[in-house]
Amino acid sequence: MNRITSLFGIKYPIVQGGMAWCSGWRLASAVSNAGGLGVIGAGSMCPDLLREHIQKCKAATTKPFGVNVPLMYPQIDELMKIIVEEGVKIVITSAGNPKTWTSWLHAHNIVVVHVVASSKFAMKSEEAGVDAIVAEGFEAGGHNGREETTTLCLIPAVRKATTLPLIAAGGIGTGQSIMAAIILGAEGVQIGTRFALTYESSASQIFKEYCLRLNEGDTKLLLKKLSPTRLANNFFKNLVEQAEAKGATASELLELIGSGRPKKGILEGDLENGELEIGQIASLFRQQQSVDEVMNELIEDYSRLSKMRYEW
Repeated sequence: MNRITSLFGIKYPIVQGGMAWCSGWRLASAVSNAGGLGVIGAGSMCPDLLREHIQKCKAATTKPFGVNVPLMYPQIDELMKIIVEEGVKIVITSAGNPKTWTSWLHAHNIVVVHVVASSKFAMKSEEAGVDAIVAEGFEAGGHNGREETTTLCLIPAVRKATTLPLIAAGGIGTGQSIMAAIILGAEGVQIGTRFALTYESSASQIFKEYCLRLNEGDTKLLLKKLSPTRLANNFFKNLVEQAEAKGATASELLELIGSGRPKKGILEGDLENGELEIGQIASLFRQQQSVDEVMNELIEDYSRLSKMRYEW
């Protein structure tokens, strides 16, 4: 037991990433039932749909679970109201100023975790009063930090900058990477890509199978003038890359993206015109697994490594 497992009331310090279009109630409840912290991704849900997923998650597990809320969400007041009404005890905030909601959530006895990509924002999060930090490195899928700091560099920097419980994210999906994160100063890990490709993920099966065929270098961080986003190779990604190479403005990029690109790619499986968000670590995996299989593999590999002794 450590500060992360104690804070969340879970068995293993493994947090599932709250990924839009992937992290519904099935994935969240499966991770929680396996001993980690399942997380519902509210970023792709209207308020009524979030309530439905919370209620279904409560019916599917008696274990703790959380909700990830991007602070830029346009109907955030409604989401927060639903979270309180449904008795959610853990909220992970991202993409915004943690000062905005942390005190309000604490007043409703909710644990608050904030996602950062730099030691600077880790310190600001501590000043805002959050209970823990997720430090997410450059390798991560989806929306990413502008600093482009890799996890290997980010975790020790954040550990020096704050005394808060620290969760490492970005490129983590094996027992070996969990061990590395712990050695660097983290007390837990957040895993997105590996869980996004499980049977329980709400992403399209077409999207999952495509990501399980990706090789090294098949993803790239783009859209830096808007919100840096890691995209897998496809026709849309090539359009974005070409536009950026020509010096496209933020407004031109917005026009190119249009609306609904992530839904089209991740949920509906449009491999050409959709926005395919996935982490670099996808290239390590070729076989689809269940959440239980992933969790068992992570725990067994980490346990084996922790018992090993090295001679220098």
